Amino acid sequence: MRVALGIEYDGSVFNGWQSQPDGKTVQDVLEAALTTVAAETVRVHCAGRTDAGVHAMCQVVHFDTQAERPNTAWVRGVNANLPDSVAVRWAQPVNEDFHARFSAQGRRYRYLLLNRPQRPALWSAYAGWHHVPLDAAAMQQAANLMLGEHDFSAFRAAECQAKSPVKTLYQAAVMRTGDWLVFDFHANAFLHHMVRNLVGTLVYVGKGGHAPAWAGEVLASRSRSEAAPTFSAAGLYFAGVDYDPAFGLTDRIAATGSLPPLIQDLT
Repeated sequence: MRVALGIEYDGSVFNGWQSQPDGKTVQDVLEAALTTVAAETVRVHCAGRTDAGVHAMCQVVHFDTQAERPNTAWVRGVNANLPDSVAVRWAQPVNEDFHARFSAQGRRYRYLLLNRPQRPALWSAYAGWHHVPLDAAAMQQAANLMLGEHDFSAFRAAECQAKSPVKTLYQAAVMRTGDWLVFDFHANAFLHHMVRNLVGTLVYVGKGGHAPAWAGEVLASRSRSEAAPTFSAAGLYFAGVDYDPAFGLTDRIAATGSLPPLIQDLT
């Protein structure tokens, strides 16, 4: 039996998604909880690995099991064995053609940035911060230059393992409400650190360090040294995945990928 799960997590207390010897990752605690409920060893596959400090509103995973359990066991039972920083939102059986990573047709990320002179306290682990006023309109002009299919090598981490730097960016939106900037990115796939590097470059434009056209020049250079430094992981959220509607997950992902009311008000 193959089961898909939608999970959310607070990445500030983990060393990223992928399993590590110290066991302090999201994958480690999720597999341990599933193994307890299934009474057999369970391994999970995720839609998109996240770094230390990065959060998820709707990460999608799948696992195979011989255990027969109701969906409630894969939700409430697993949650009873998880730390407070991770929660299963839903569970749904899927056919064996489904793979959380390889069936994905697109992925979404959201970045929250607090733009005020004083550093955050309540939001220190959940939002990026920049003290200089930022011009959201200029940042949007720069973001528009990134749309479409491009070689995103300029925004790729040195340790990135992707086979190709060519990705298609469908959305790069910058919205401001009060002291908050919200960035939404949607692409067929992302390179390692790609979103954080894009945000860093847009912030350089927003603070007046470069004109919007500079972002296009950075993109065309295909050189990581031409782009701005990688921005903080704290404000980054894995926001959802696109799958063929035939898998029956579209509505569930849309519902769990939405923001809580406080953050919705910001957008």
